Amino acid sequence: MLTASTLGVNIYSDIFFIAFQLPNLFRRIFAEGAFSQAFLPSFTRVRQKILFSASVLYKLIFSIIILTVLVNIFSFEVTQIIGVGLSDEVIKEAHIFVAINFYYLILIFFVTFLSALLHYREHFLTTAYSTTLLNISIIIALVLSKDLDPKEIVFYMSYGVLIGGFLQVVAHLIAIHYRSMTKIVFGGLTKFKRFKEVKKDSNKFFNKFFLAMWGGGTAQISSFLDTVIASFLMTGSISYLYFANRVFQFPLAIFAIATTIAIFPKVSKLIKLKKDGEADKIFKYGFWFLLYLLSSATVVGIVFSEEIIKLLFERGNFREVDRIETARVLTFYLLGLTVFGISKLFSLWLYAHEKIGTTAKISTYSLIIKVSFSIILVTPLGVSGLALSTAISSFFLLIFTLHEFGWDRFRNILFNNLAIYFLFIIGTLTFFSLYLQDMLK
Repeated sequence: MLTASTLGVNIYSDIFFIAFQLPNLFRRIFAEGAFSQAFLPSFTRVRQKILFSASVLYKLIFSIIILTVLVNIFSFEVTQIIGVGLSDEVIKEAHIFVAINFYYLILIFFVTFLSALLHYREHFLTTAYSTTLLNISIIIALVLSKDLDPKEIVFYMSYGVLIGGFLQVVAHLIAIHYRSMTKIVFGGLTKFKRFKEVKKDSNKFFNKFFLAMWGGGTAQISSFLDTVIASFLMTGSISYLYFANRVFQFPLAIFAIATTIAIFPKVSKLIKLKKDGEADKIFKYGFWFLLYLLSSATVVGIVFSEEIIKLLFERGNFREVDRIETARVLTFYLLGLTVFGISKLFSLWLYAHEKIGTTAKISTYSLIIKVSFSIILVTPLGVSGLALSTAISSFFLLIFTLHEFGWDRFRNILFNNLAIYFLFIIGTLTFFSLYLQDMLK
């Protein structure tokens, strides 16, 4: 909200979102996908947990540092790839911000590593709360820079991102200390010579990790490709995508992502103990929980899309035309909210069974469908076509995932007396939402 009112929708807002896109892409792949989904089952199974975690940490941190150095050296060329449709003048402005923001990746990977260990102990509070530290840092940067020119505001925001990442690391280290997990995190860091004892386990993890990185990261790659395509459209298109996606991510995060993060350690342990029946009960509760909440959010979000965008963003440098365009993009995003959230739930079954390769194939098919529809729809619908292609690919993602989960098992979850109440509630909610919208107009 503060970004919209302070920076508005212009070439500088596009520049910041481009700069933050690349580290954010890797952050989402690590934090919401590949790392935790590959690490937790491996960590649960391995006997020498301290050595295993130290070996994984060393190898990945070293790789990320090399990647960060390369991005900083070739920041201009990297920016050209991200914003291929932008002019050379804009790329010259943007590349320094790409270099600054990319340092966030090192910090957020360490946060992800620590949070995975905390999740193993079924401690979720610190990870959930620590994200606010990033938001607070950016908010303070915006407040301090509100009277400066747009380029200076982007500098303040970029350094706010790094400060927020550092605070997230500190918060997790404090949680590790109070959960008496310091030895697990740091106990193996000086035992290089013994890493060969867990070489087989770590190699097995990395094989799964790279597959999971692709399988769990295609949604983020899809978002990244949207930014690339939007750079060819009118100025502000990247910002419209970003602001609409922020609203779309709100119900997805507090319902779907939170649910999957919370139940994944429990499901992994039950499946390891071959208690599939108990695991299915958790999936059943999770399915109905998400179906109620996400479908309700979809109805309300679509019916009141303009009102929501106006309430959140329309002030300062965010104008009426920006509200209309952002609301239109949001509407198309929301068409895929429920199915995308439910597909994330059932993908946990594949990860818990360590079917990482299957997940990668499903994600690849979904990404191909997404890119195909993006190319088809971007001409008639503009930036909204990119959001609609995301929603369409979400339906295919759910179908592919349920096929692997098993249609018979899914029918046992689906056929429930609660379905009657669900349809009644959604129908009633839709009717009153449309009626209220008509009265407001």
